[in-house]
Amino acid sequence: MTSVTDRIDALERSFGPLDDPANPLGGAAFVAADTAGAMPPGAEAVLDAHGLNAEFVPAALGGRLRRMDELGRVLRPVFRRDASLGFGYGLNCFFAAAPVWTAGDEAQRRFIASLLLGGDRVAVARHGVAHGNDFVRDELTARAAPGGGLLIDGSKTGIANASRARGLVVFARTGEPGHPRAHSVLLLDRAALPPDRVSDLGRRATSGMRSAEFGGLRLDDCPAPATALVGSEGDGYELSLRSSLVIRGLIPSIVLAGGDTALRTVAAFAARPRPGGRSSLDVQHVRDVLTGALLDLLIIDCLALVATRALHLLPRQMSVYSAAAAYLAPKLTAETMDEMSAVLGEATFAEEGAYGMFQKQLRDLPVTSLGHSGSAGRQVSILPQLPFFAQHAWFADPEAPAGLFRLHDALPPLDLSQPALLGDGDPLAATLVASTDLFEDTHLPRRGRDAGALRFLIRAFTIELDDLRKAFGEIGFGDRRLLASPHSLGLADRYTLVLAAAACLGVWREQQNAGAAADPFLADTAWPSAVLYRLGRRLGLALPDRPAAAEQRALAEVLARLRGRRSYDLYASPLA
Repeated sequence: MTSVTDRIDALERSFGPLDDPANPLGGAAFVAADTAGAMPPGAEAVLDAHGLNAEFVPAALGGRLRRMDELGRVLRPVFRRDASLGFGYGLNCFFAAAPVWTAGDEAQRRFIASLLLGGDRVAVARHGVAHGNDFVRDELTARAAPGGGLLIDGSKTGIANASRARGLVVFARTGEPGHPRAHSVLLLDRAALPPDRVSDLGRRATSGMRSAEFGGLRLDDCPAPATALVGSEGDGYELSLRSSLVIRGLIPSIVLAGGDTALRTVAAFAARPRPGGRSSLDVQHVRDVLTGALLDLLIIDCLALVATRALHLLPRQMSVYSAAAAYLAPKLTAETMDEMSAVLGEATFAEEGAYGMFQKQLRDLPVTSLGHSGSAGRQVSILPQLPFFAQHAWFADPEAPAGLFRLHDALPPLDLSQPALLGDGDPLAATLVASTDLFEDTHLPRRGRDAGALRFLIRAFTIELDDLRKAFGEIGFGDRRLLASPHSLGLADRYTLVLAAAACLGVWREQQNAGAAADPFLADTAWPSAVLYRLGRRLGLALPDRPAAAEQRALAEVLARLRGRRSYDLYASPLA
């Protein structure tokens, strides 16, 4: 198997330069196709040639999925160009397959693997959620058939690849409404279903990801074998939660990819020369926006790294990290894209040309981040864990293993049966506390001129964690009234920002320890100082003077990567 870096580079080269208007798979082509609600000719053929669906199949079943952090990276060249292509072609197949990888039997796992490796698609029909709308709220039901097996009835809209998928993973109601075990998961082979019992309901229009097919299915007392059941009857809700532990860790990478393209578009706009030799970069606000955008993307990638590597290294503690990453990444991206819109001005609304890609990424973001219901669900999964952490984990746990923050180090094999729905500790928060102590060591930091500011900022975040410990320590386990209050939701939001600071510090510390292998920018104190200052402003913390020199270093990195055609993430990967 080729290395992940080689696969990413090959995929990037196959698409060609995004900013070349003559490239049939460049930005202009994707924007035009998006307007038409179609894919550019040849786009899916590129992914076919690279066997992208093999990235979603565990290596034990013949695929290339060994590490979740690598999967997130492989998706970025696709999502930098078009979320519709990335989601519709393959990522939705992984979302659909996740319950089967988690709890399916050997035959079910091999069936899904054979479909994906053979070029077919798998779609998922999820059950309705409390924060959903009519687009996702209808449902399917399943009951025992008189002669054995099951009968499935009902309809479901909002299914990606509804008409193109052979494999169907269906969350169907099998019990009384409202019961926690009311839903089950079924794996269906559409080719084996009676054609007169299955009908396509047609495509639904969406404001974002216009080229992706969101259709619907209706099943009329459709027979299915008893072997279609994934796990046990009534496992639907639990399997949905367990699958989300895996899926959430990928969301930061896909929104990061869109943010990368948005920043590149705006940076090119700001750097273009104007008459008289001036440019938008002469304006302090423009420089601040570009700097802040890079810092936010680095924060998001640190969260992506922690969330995906924790699946391997901290399966009993990772649930809150994946939820926090999936909650915070779209939020930060949306905020920084709003700021960048002000730099573009009226060019923000361009539907074509050099700046049409920004508008496309702006439209796609709410869909790729799974919208309001996803955000609310992530907060709800974080909150119940915080009283336990406050009373038993914070300022008591050992810090996270160094491997959690290393960009390329090997990982234990991926075992999706291991992650726990509720964490029994918070080693990432302990990394923040340990960083405060380490800064008293005269050997740290080894590189950079911002040590004093960084020391102050780390202490400020440690004090914030202590304030959270006191606040959640007063809430009893299972006190739903207090946990559901707006005040508690606000505290949970603050906690995600503290985790983000801890993730960034962990990455920076490991770069400090990497010696000659370290990335000079990531090993410098400039970016963590600027990142913690930016996060601290969001929290309203008492802060030192603005780290102007650190921010100037970050702005220089924005422009260097623009000219050098490198990605705006932790890896600074070469772009076509």
